[in-house]
Amino acid sequence: MNTLSFFIFVIGITLFFLLVRSLRKKKTFGSLQQLPPDYPALLEKNVLFYQRLTDEQKLQFNERVAHFVEDVRITGVKTTVTDLDIILTAASAVIPTFNFKHWEYPNLNEVLIYPGTFGEAYELEGNNKNVLGMVGNGPMQHVMILSQQALRLGFSNKTDKENTAIHEFVHLLDKADGTIDGVPEALLKHAYILPWLHLVHKNIAAIDDGKSDINVYGATNEAEFLAVVAEYFFERPALLQQKHPELYIMMNKMFKRGT
Repeated sequence: MNTLSFFIFVIGITLFFLLVRSLRKKKTFGSLQQLPPDYPALLEKNVLFYQRLTDEQKLQFNERVAHFVEDVRITGVKTTVTDLDIILTAASAVIPTFNFKHWEYPNLNEVLIYPGTFGEAYELEGNNKNVLGMVGNGPMQHVMILSQQALRLGFSNKTDKENTAIHEFVHLLDKADGTIDGVPEALLKHAYILPWLHLVHKNIAAIDDGKSDINVYGATNEAEFLAVVAEYFFERPALLQQKHPELYIMMNKMFKRGT
């Protein structure tokens, strides 16, 4: 095979795989395979959000989980990914988008599961390993990295207001308009943007003054505030409604959950 023929062959193979990828993305939800038999039981046992759904909603949730698992690779890095890890990762993706029919994450191809915390350059070795989850950038543009330990803890502790995986998927939702800036235009009607930013800055000031029960990491910037409050909203909605009624109303508008 001469150089020109080889080049044409490589281009042809590349186009073929791109076509296959495109066709996979266009599958309708109704055409997806069912979840493995033990997956709904894992959801029922481990995901509080799922437990609160009606039987019909659970079937819809199962379908969304099946779609995510089929479309996004979940890969262990120096750890073994279990069915529980797969289910928790997929549930974390579905929970914030559940009321957005047929939502997909166009900016995500793979989720890497690390055994524990890692560094900001995705490294597993060294002393500065304090990252629990991260949306990749640059060469890792379409990748999310999650700590296996943090992923499981986010669902096993039913009384806290934290869930690392949901936090990172909310960052991806925020990024759907091109930037992670705490103003998710894909979720927030234009008329609500200024009221939302007013709430953000008011609550960040309260965190800085030590007058809020919202995780202090939410005061880092607008993007982290959105992700932290979304964790609170999906983990402890009744408590958020009690302590921060304005934020609760805005979260309901954003995630289309009604009041």
